[in-house]
Amino acid sequence: MHELGLCDAIVRAVLNRADGRRVRGVKVRISGHPVDPGVIDQGFQLAAAGTPAEGARVEVVQEPASVRCRACGAESPADDVPNLVVCPSCGGLDVEAAEAPEHEAVLESITVDEPAGTSG
Repeated sequence: MHELGLCDAIVRAVLNRADGRRVRGVKVRISGHPVDPGVIDQGFQLAAAGTPAEGARVEVVQEPASVRCRACGAESPADDVPNLVVCPSCGGLDVEAAEAPEHEAVLESITVDEPAGTSG
């Protein structure tokens, strides 16, 4: 499953940036195709088990690809399955990708505990 590989990569990046500190939260931006945030969270939790990122809260920000209706010319985000096949503006069934979607995941931020012995 594509999402599991994506989650493994996210956890590796998180652990690299956390530098051994306990991870409390992660924000990741995923673009190019719709993903289920629940599946991403579950995959992240599986990949993070036994690491300092175990149990971290995962926030997924989605940037869906766009589709263009050949009938009316409207451009819409492909943020759910119906929008991939039906134009939300005119109901037409002749939609196409508005642009070649760039599939990527960007680790936007992580929230970590301060290292032991550090006081604020």
